[in-house]
Parts: sequence; structure tokens; C-alpha cells
Amino acid sequence: MITAESRQDELRFASDASRWQAIVDRDPRADGAFFFAVCTTGVFCRPSCASRAPPRENVEFLATAAAAESAGYRPCKRCQPTSLPRELAIVERACKVLDADPQQRMTLQQLSDAVHVSPFHLQRLFSRIVGVSPRKYQAAQHAGVLREALQRGRDVTRVTHDAGFGSPSRMYEAAHEAVPAELRMPPSAYRRKGVGLTVRYAVADTPLGHVLVGATDKGVYKIAFGDDASVLVEQLAADFAQAERIENAPRLAPFVAQIRAYLHGTRERFDLPLDIGATAFQRRVWEALRRIPYGETRSYSDIAASLGEPKAVRAVANACGRNPVVLAIPCHRVIGKDGAIAGYRWGLHRKEALLATERVGGEADEIA
Repeated sequence: MITAESRQDELRFASDASRWQAIVDRDPRADGAFFFAVCTTGVFCRPSCASRAPPRENVEFLATAAAAESAGYRPCKRCQPTSLPRELAIVERACKVLDADPQQRMTLQQLSDAVHVSPFHLQRLFSRIVGVSPRKYQAAQHAGVLREALQRGRDVTRVTHDAGFGSPSRMYEAAHEAVPAELRMPPSAYRRKGVGLTVRYAVADTPLGHVLVGATDKGVYKIAFGDDASVLVEQLAADFAQAERIENAPRLAPFVAQIRAYLHGTRERFDLPLDIGATAFQRRVWEALRRIPYGETRSYSDIAASLGEPKAVRAVANACGRNPVVLAIPCHRVIGKDGAIAGYRWGLHRKEALLATERVGGEADEIA
């Protein structure tokens, strides 16, 4: 939510006069709001750069670092305007404040006060780096608390209030608005193994064995590999015992086609609507996995460090293991710190084949 304070902060640096004053004052609140370039040196900086302020007539204001580079300016070596460490540190502090108590409700102003930056600056940084606003991040946390409680069999109404929502309907509204990968089915339906839901599925042959794709009306909630098609269907029936399950290969054919194209090395990205549940931490891990470029790998330690939680290696591994949509969230791109290929729910032989396919851009080796 953009507060009156954050809107005021945005307007604070809207004029050239206010921007110049921010440079003179080395105001850190202006970092991210704009950049300035010095035409006589060909260098561009953050407003808070510690270097001596240049003559006003030599300064040009630019909205983004990319715009400055496009104009031919090079980044200042002192304030490093194109590097992320400073921004990441701010966002990591904000995430730690929110993660400390997933059930708390903080306004943007309260959160910005806790990390000592302006609301407007925090809103922009958080949304750019995390991918969602602080408000939506909190909604994901609340939904995660609810989901975990429902998995333990607790009463829907009780856990709804414990998660910080005034009513089940308010909880569902907030969770639905959070992020595409958030909890999308009503909590009571989730607890009762999909009661009231209609789920469609299809099983297809691929070079890596059978793949099952399941979807609700909102998106794909399951992609799973297996050696036996009947076992995959039985597992689906166990997970959604109370749902109406319909085998519908034609409806899911476009999704299956994307998977086959990927396995044949002719597609690098998936364009699938997802309808999956996640805790706040799982969502952060899965988003980190989706940022790993095609053909590259990261270690569990790398992922933990990128989240600002270097000691959470085991938690990262657990989140990878709970990935419900294999390939769409590429957990196969995470390997051991020593480069060893380990820890793949669908079999190490499949993980090795997927990585080999991405390395050469060829077809995945067929599983006998």
C-alpha cells in the first residue's frame, strides 16, 4: 500500500531543484528515486554518493541506471550505482522484520521506520527485488501460516483468526491477491482434500517416463514424473480424495506440449498459469529457482545466501523437495556445493538427464 507519507516522499524528488538539493545533502532517501550524471566526466552516481558534488551546470538527472548507461555514462566506482548489495541489504532487513512474526500486520510506514529508509524508496526496492510489494509479501506469510495449520488438521475458523484474518472470506481474498503462486483454493477445501473442487489431469509419455499434469480452473497445481502411470494417478487420488477428478487430455494438451518441447531442447521457458500453495519461505525459494538461467546451476548454499539466510541450507533443500510443479519451478538446477547431483524427488537419473539437456540444448536421454 502506498501511504500518504510515501506519496509525499515521491513528490519530494520530483523537481530538478529538489533532486539537486538531495545531491548536495547526500540524502540516502533519494537513492533509487533517481540517478545523476556528470557530463564532463561521463560518470553517473547515486544521489548519496560521497564524492564532491559537481557544478550544477554539469549535472543531468536520469530516472534509472539503465537510462544512464544507455546515454553513454559509466557507473561511479565509489558509489557503484549499478550494484545491488546496498539495495539487497535494505530488502533483506525488511524481510527479516516481516519474517520475525509472520502473523503481524505492519504498515509500509512502520516497516520503513524499522529499516531506516523512506516508504517510497522501500516500496520500490522491495517490489523490484522480491517481485511483490511488502503488503503482498505479508499476505503470503499469513496464507502460509494458515496452510500449515490446516495441514495439521486444525479448525479452519480458529486458524483463520490466528493467521491474522478477521474472517475466512477476508483470508481468502488476501491470499488470492498475494502472488500467482500463493494459496488459491478455499482453506476448507484444502483441508478436506479438495472437497468441492474439480481437478483435471492427464498422463503422457515423455523421454523421461510418464508425466502427470493436474490443473484446477485457475492453473496447474501438479507436474510429476514416474515410471508407472497408475501410481501417479493413485497419488493424485489420495491428495484430492474429495475432489471431482476428471481425466481430460485434450484440455491439458497445451501444457503437456510445453513439457515435451522442453525435454526435446526446443523450449527454455514455461508459460503456465500456476495454482499452488506455499509458505512465505517456500515462495522465496521457488522464485529464486525460477531466476536461475537455463543451462546454469546453483548450489543449495547459493540459494540460501541469495535469500539473506546463509544458514538455511537445509530449509532450502526441503523447499526444493516440496516443489509440486517439476520443471515449471526448476529445482533440478540446484546441486550440491561440491557439484554433486543429489537430492531429486523424481530420481537422480532424471535430474542428470535434464541438466544434460540444458547444457547442450538437445533432447533428454530416454529412460528405459
